[in-house]
Amino acid sequence: MKISMTRRTVCTSIAAAALISVPGISWADDPIRIIVPYSAGGPLDVTARAIAEEARKDLGNIIVENKPGAGGNIGVEYVSNQKPDGKTIVMGALATHAVNPNLFSKLPYDPIKDFTPLTLVAQTPNVLVITPEFSKKTGIKDVKSLIEYLKKNPDKLNYSSGGNGSAGHMSGELLKTAAGVQMMHIPFKGAAAARMSVLSGECDLIFDNLASALANIQDGKLIPLAVTTTFRAPELPNTPTMEEAGVPGFDISTWYAFFAPAKMDKNVQDKLNAALVKAINSPAMAERFKKMGAVPKAGTPDELNAFVKSELAKYKKIVAASGAKVD
Repeated sequence: MKISMTRRTVCTSIAAAALISVPGISWADDPIRIIVPYSAGGPLDVTARAIAEEARKDLGNIIVENKPGAGGNIGVEYVSNQKPDGKTIVMGALATHAVNPNLFSKLPYDPIKDFTPLTLVAQTPNVLVITPEFSKKTGIKDVKSLIEYLKKNPDKLNYSSGGNGSAGHMSGELLKTAAGVQMMHIPFKGAAAARMSVLSGECDLIFDNLASALANIQDGKLIPLAVTTTFRAPELPNTPTMEEAGVPGFDISTWYAFFAPAKMDKNVQDKLNAALVKAINSPAMAERFKKMGAVPKAGTPDELNAFVKSELAKYKKIVAASGAKVD
């Protein structure tokens, strides 16, 4: 009996030691870093920090670092050059992994080959908004009247965005090509500055992230004309989709996902995926996503890989049709 118990204890100890010895499985003395390739305070940054708080229960110490610049390319490239030991991952997004590869003539990373997919996080609609003052001045009250105004006044209006390659930028370009209209794109260094440009009257309209625009909509400072997804946002049940508003085939959403450097050990990948999915699906995050107007989409690495490839193909067509390019 004593021998049996000893063997069982030894086997258990060996199994535990094997788990800890897998590179990246234990971060007790060396925390995980989540790199956010955008400035602090934005929806992606806030989401990453909230998920980190939940994931600490399973992964230990996690630090969130902001490395903004070049439409997200700087932070993403940084992670692509790190060791695939599970200690550095990135919160990538629509721009970094689907739009920028088609928009930038020279990209310092490959969105598929240079990364190990971990999990999709969430999708958030964008919403086309204008100010009451702008509506009164132009007579624009919905998407139909906006398109009519643009056709009569080509290039007279402009739209702002948080930067080249952002969902707001792509939404504006898709509207131009789908409706056959012209307006000028004014990129800013971040969504907050772009939104302020519309609120101040400097710019005319914006396809803003729903989470960021909602408070101003509720306060009457912004008028929602349409959401950019194929489904209406629960927070704006009376606001039509762009397709319902008369622009067929319009479907753009901001999405976030976790990626690690390429060639990561499968055990480490699975460990990170399990902990991140658990955090994303936690009750605390469900409440946060609801307030942001986001839909959680946690899943497997293979699902994320297939999703990114489909998004790359989708935005290749949108970018090509728009003629947009960043050298």
